[in-house]
Formats: sequence, structure tokens, C-alpha cells
Amino acid sequence: MQDVIVITGASGGIGASAAAQLAADGASLLLVARRDDALAEVVSGCGPRAHGVVADMTQRDDVRRVVAEAIARFGHVDVWVNNVGRGISRLPSQLTDEDVDEMIAVNVKSALYGMQEILPHFISRGAGQIVNISSMLGRIPYVVQRSAYSGAKHFLNALTANFRMEVQEAHPGIQFSIVSPGVVRTEFGVRARHGGVDSRQMPGSQSAEEAASVIVDVIKRRRADVYTREGFNERVKEYYAALAEDP
Repeated sequence: MQDVIVITGASGGIGASAAAQLAADGASLLLVARRDDALAEVVSGCGPRAHGVVADMTQRDDVRRVVAEAIARFGHVDVWVNNVGRGISRLPSQLTDEDVDEMIAVNVKSALYGMQEILPHFISRGAGQIVNISSMLGRIPYVVQRSAYSGAKHFLNALTANFRMEVQEAHPGIQFSIVSPGVVRTEFGVRARHGGVDSRQMPGSQSAEEAASVIVDVIKRRRADVYTREGFNERVKEYYAALAEDP
């Protein structure tokens, strides 16, 4: 693989695992995160073709800076992975304005800014791929205390699909992909707004490496909409089929 790939949220978890696997495949990487020390460790482990940029992807100016630095360093970008995200632990009846605002800023706006700011570059080249990391909760809102997170990921899924429809009408070489993991053994749970259950201790969880391998496959095969676990597609179909049944 000779692609130039930007990964946001790359200082740990799925982002760091995807970076390691893509580096092993020969990709050139621009890795982005807010945590300087953690990011530097991931960059070091990915070898000489990896470069790190400390940035806050909820700030459009930072996103523009990342785009400019990626193009300046590598000459072009082939794939942009929007992997920034944060959960929340609060019942829907208790949500505050600040809760909702943060879920939208982190889980939606970070990806929206990435899509909008890299898109002119992809259009100029007639090719490119954006991979948005969503969640099974963006399909089925089955965890009540994650309601605002679920809503944000539903929003992200709709944006991704509508970007695909808009852009591919004139630029079929540009792909917009959604990857939806379930529970992954990362710090996601304990880093959630208002705290939460440690995802690393939850039964039926998936390793970050397993989820990342699906992202790598999505990039290689340019797949549009993929779950990281077998059976998730059927589970989604069954959920909505049951809702549609007559009472």
C-alpha cells in the first residue's frame, strides 16, 4: 500500500491500531490527536513514514491546518479517516445543553469539518476516500445512557450518506465510508462524559486490533458501509423489522 492516509483520534485505541496496521502495509501516515505525548509514542511505533500533528479537530482552523500540513508534507492525501469520538453516560431525561453540544462537537462537527476541508483536494484529484468511524449505537439506540452519543452517530451516518450522494453524482471516484464497531476494548467507557463502565471489562467486546483490521479492509476495498462484527447487519435488520410490525 502506497497511500497517504490521515487518521484523526490516533493517539490510542482504534486509531492507533489502524495506524500500526497501515504502517505495516507501507502507507504514509499523518496522525492527529490532542494528546502530544501519546501521539508521539504512536508515531514512533509507525516508523519513518509517519508524522504527527497535535490538533483539536472540533476547531475548523485546526482541521484546515492539518489538511495543509498533510499536503505540504506528502504532496497529496488519498484517504482521510475521521476517528475522533467521545461517549457519554447520562439518561436522556437528564441531558443538558452542554452534554448535547459536546456530543455534536466531538462526534459530528469534527467529521463534518474533516469532510468539508479535504473535499476540495479530493475533487481536484478526482479521487479520494473519507472513512467515518461511527458505532453500532448509530444504528440501534439500545444503551439508554448513551442516548446523546447514539443521536450524534445517527447524525454522522446521515451526513456521510448524503455527502456520498451529493459528491458522487459528479465525482464517482470519491468514496465516503462508514465503519460501525460495537463495544471495543479501549478507554472509551472510562473517558466518557460523566464517566462510565470500562469498555475493556465488558463481555462480548472486540479488540481494537480487530476493529482496526476492518478499517484497513474498508480502505483497501473502498467499501461503503461496514460493521466490525459478524451478525451486526442482521441484528439491525431485525431491530427495524420488529419496530415496523403491526401492534
